Amino acid sequence: MPDGPRPGARAAFRGWRARRPFWGGLLLALAGGEILLTEKASLKVVMHIGMQGLAGYLLPSLMALLGLLILFNPAQRLFYSLTGVLLSLGTWVTSNLGGFFIGLLLGVTGSCLTFGWLPDQEPRVSRRKRRKQARAAARTVAEGAQGTAA
Repeated sequence: MPDGPRPGARAAFRGWRARRPFWGGLLLALAGGEILLTEKASLKVVMHIGMQGLAGYLLPSLMALLGLLILFNPAQRLFYSLTGVLLSLGTWVTSNLGGFFIGLLLGVTGSCLTFGWLPDQEPRVSRRKRRKQARAAARTVAEGAQGTAA
């Protein structure tokens, strides 16, 4: 028997991931981490634009925390996403232009993905499947009309 994940572990993770705004929370947490890493960059790289005090470390730390909260408490996703986008925009001033734009863009994108996520939504049906269903319905209507005419 090969060593590896159980057959159900991947399915369990996919089920867990489907019940929450996974990608939005992950992007927001990664944005906070990236901005914190740019704060610790060497002095040749750091631009020192804005306040380089407590706020430079506080905002990205809160972004990472909000990203984790989105993952583990998706019921409050609207508050977390609105706060996340405001914190992301605040890093423009406090943290090396928002982690050299990368962290800022990741944070705003993750917050927007979280804000737009809707739970308990029907899975989307592809255009191909909708066309196939429409043809099948038209065929049954046409066959029914022929059956009554005969």
